[in-house]
Amino acid sequence: MAELDADLDHIIPSSVLPSFWAKLVVGFVSLVCFARSYDGDFVFDDSEAIVNNKDLRPDTPLGDLWHHDFWGSRLSSNTSHKSYRPLTVLTFRINYYLSGGFHPVGFHVVNILLHGGISVLMVDVFSVLFGGLQYTSKGRRVHLAPRASLLAALLFAVHPVHTECVAGVVGRADLLCALFFLLSFLGYCKAFQESNKEGTHSSTFWVLLSILLGAVAMLCKEQGITVLGLNAVFDILVIGKFSVLEVIQKVLRKDKSLESIGVLRNGGLIFRMTLLTSGGASMLYVRWKIMGTGPPPFTEVDNPASFADSMLVRAINYNYYYSLNAWLLLCPWWLCFDWSMGCIPLIKSVGDWRVIALAALWLCIIGLICQALCSADSRKRRILTLGLGFLVIPFLPASNLFFRVGFVVAERVLYLPSAGYCMLLTFGFGALSKHTKKKKPIAAVVLGILFINALRCMIRSGEWRSEDQLFRSALSVCPLNAKVHYNIGKNLADQGNQTAAIRYYREAVRLNPKYVHAMNNLGNILKERNELQEAEELLSLAVQIQPDFAAAWMNLGIVQNSLKRFEAAEQSYRTAIKHRRKYPDCYYNLGRLYADLNRHVDALNAWRNATVLKPEHSLAWNNMIILLDNTGNLAQAEAVGREALELIPNDHSLMFSLANVLGKSQKYKESEALFLKAIKANPNVASYHGNLAVLYHRWGHLNLAKKHYEISLQLDPAATGTKENYSLLRRKLEQMQKKGV
Repeated sequence: MAELDADLDHIIPSSVLPSFWAKLVVGFVSLVCFARSYDGDFVFDDSEAIVNNKDLRPDTPLGDLWHHDFWGSRLSSNTSHKSYRPLTVLTFRINYYLSGGFHPVGFHVVNILLHGGISVLMVDVFSVLFGGLQYTSKGRRVHLAPRASLLAALLFAVHPVHTECVAGVVGRADLLCALFFLLSFLGYCKAFQESNKEGTHSSTFWVLLSILLGAVAMLCKEQGITVLGLNAVFDILVIGKFSVLEVIQKVLRKDKSLESIGVLRNGGLIFRMTLLTSGGASMLYVRWKIMGTGPPPFTEVDNPASFADSMLVRAINYNYYYSLNAWLLLCPWWLCFDWSMGCIPLIKSVGDWRVIALAALWLCIIGLICQALCSADSRKRRILTLGLGFLVIPFLPASNLFFRVGFVVAERVLYLPSAGYCMLLTFGFGALSKHTKKKKPIAAVVLGILFINALRCMIRSGEWRSEDQLFRSALSVCPLNAKVHYNIGKNLADQGNQTAAIRYYREAVRLNPKYVHAMNNLGNILKERNELQEAEELLSLAVQIQPDFAAAWMNLGIVQNSLKRFEAAEQSYRTAIKHRRKYPDCYYNLGRLYADLNRHVDALNAWRNATVLKPEHSLAWNNMIILLDNTGNLAQAEAVGREALELIPNDHSLMFSLANVLGKSQKYKESEALFLKAIKANPNVASYHGNLAVLYHRWGHLNLAKKHYEISLQLDPAATGTKENYSLLRRKLEQMQKKGV
């Protein structure tokens, strides 16, 4: 191993070789690369996994984390994503508690620090992978490979493909998984140091601890279980010194000594393999029991290749996806937050020119495997095999080989495999340096790669700071991705730019004519712009494509209600509730429909259902109070208003509605207090001042009435009722002046 380190002598200066300084350099560089993301917003999946995830809130019992998926849904639900990561969610909850709410800075800082810690840990991991586990009689490890491990750790620290994991808060699942994955691997290595000193019991303890850390990694993200496979490969190749080349040679020569291969006769190795196998099988069994109803229900747009009828088409496309992942590791310049929805069109025949990428990938892999298995140099075999193992084994859960995954390409799943790539790249630089006399150009290339990747990390971290920048950055990478256009449109709609949002939503629907969410959002905007016919057509098509799309059914009902098609609207609302039983907004809109039809009892029942499902549903409470007020049920309106204010004590609209009821009931003092409280909360609402003026007018406080009429008219000069009441008051005041009152 000293040979590889000597080959890298001209690249890594000796001044940074001591372990402390090497780790300090790696840690500093890793933090600098992603520091720009520290004050970014919650973006993309962060909204669902964090902001809208009830498991982060203190009123949710901690025990629920063990029964819910990563997004806060019950694992037993048929709609659950089945991503079981309770420890990651627990760290989000701690973040929420320490930050005092959803303040993204604290969440981002933790992610950046985690990446820094993992990069530092990589120095020790690469030292073991490059140098092996040989100890002196005093228990000190030799062949530390300081240059190779430092270079590989630097390449890992600055790799731009990590940006999604570090800058996107949801990426913490991958970071925590990687952290415990590496600790599990280092713990497994510790077993062999202890076995040299203290015997079998201590060695077994470290193996069991390694399995436990692997289970912890799996509870952060499913990928964590693959550390057991990597530990097994390391044990067999490095500790057991198993040589595939030797076995092949003996088989070809029909050598009878094949039965005496050391690995097969090594009781300690067989015992450790038994522990690893039992641990892995137990984890998988528990994981499957927790999943409950089977695998998650992914759709064709999530992973189109997995839905292809032809096995050949599936195989070709899966391998093309692998080649794209390899390209992202090799040239991480074209990065995208989402690669689905037409971003990568299916390869449907072997005549597609993209098949060349598959051929190139497998030529490289086969070449590396041949060198890893058949090279006469045992050091080279070991490094290449471990590099390939670290590249391939953690990637297996995302490969579609064992089960369908919910994405085409995902940069986040390359966080751990990139360590294998960095190891192979470092070995390649060492081999290149060994066979050339011109060392400086190689050093320049290495430094250039480090600098360019670090720069790309900084640029990409900036793009992840806000959804607008993130989504727009994807247009140049995946212009055919309907989800990119959809997300830009949604962002523009949230900013109030409906015209631009419509343009992007239309493009999303054009690229994917079955994109029901884009149809729903476009229909909503058209509804608000009173383009009701087209809105109805879009929403009708959406529910035709996806009959259980509850939100589209509700929005269709709203449009039909606006078109005075009341029976159809009621049917649409009822269908929405059938598909989503706990749907307070739909009950609210159903109540509005009944109110328009003067079905007052049905309206009150619908609004009551909305408040039962969502006690903070202010609009439903308000409508109940107003309807009861308008129908003369003042006592009942007062009771409902008081109930609502107990649940939502700071809602000024509820204060206003209840104040109106109390005023009509001649409870002037209490009514006045609520009006003033509502005005303090929102002083620029003309009706608040106008109705308070009416109260004072009735009550006989005419000067106060005059004051608030005037404020109301300043805020809304066109308010007819206020003008009339103000005129009446002025005439009354003039009459009183004439009488000398």
